[in-house]
Amino acid sequence: MDAFIASVESLHNNNQLDVKILHGDGTSTTAKKGGDNLGRNGHKHHKGDKVVAICDRNCNVIAPFITVPGNKNECPLFPKAFDKLKAIVKTLDINIVGSIMSLDGVYDSKENRKRIFNAGMIPNINENKRNRKTTKRGRKRIFDKAIYQERFQTIERVFAWEDKFKRLLLRFEVISEIHYGLKCLAYTLINLRHFCKIIC
Repeated sequence: MDAFIASVESLHNNNQLDVKILHGDGTSTTAKKGGDNLGRNGHKHHKGDKVVAICDRNCNVIAPFITVPGNKNECPLFPKAFDKLKAIVKTLDINIVGSIMSLDGVYDSKENRKRIFNAGMIPNINENKRNRKTTKRGRKRIFDKAIYQERFQTIERVFAWEDKFKRLLLRFEVISEIHYGLKCLAYTLINLRHFCKIIC
């Protein structure tokens, strides 16, 4: 974890972070041999775990991930992930007041929006209609589709890079701490890619 925080600090000191817009999302990993902290994901029919991570516009992972069994819903995970984000930016003196927090519709809840507002940020969450036939009454919620679509070039790209680490494509470790340590190391290497020099 210290290496991960150091990677975020290096990015901040070298002006590599773009925190005007932050993107968050979750991803699931299938467990090959079983182990602890696992759950069966009903609609995907696999047993594994799930993480929620937050990155900036330059595909740098800023917040340490939150982990749960694969059968858990992502919406209740956001408060813990957001608290991790606030702890990191406070430690490194990164200003996120006025930034936009862009999330998928699965995170759409009154509590999550209020938490983002209270931190001085602007929520950009795709509204979850929850099978409503008519438009919900009241003031229309803030949502910019162009900002939301950036997620396919940011957080989804980070998860695609994570899958390049073969040890993380499937979870082989029975002990969850080992697997999560490798995942944290992968995010650290993703952050440090800016400082790699190609030698011809």
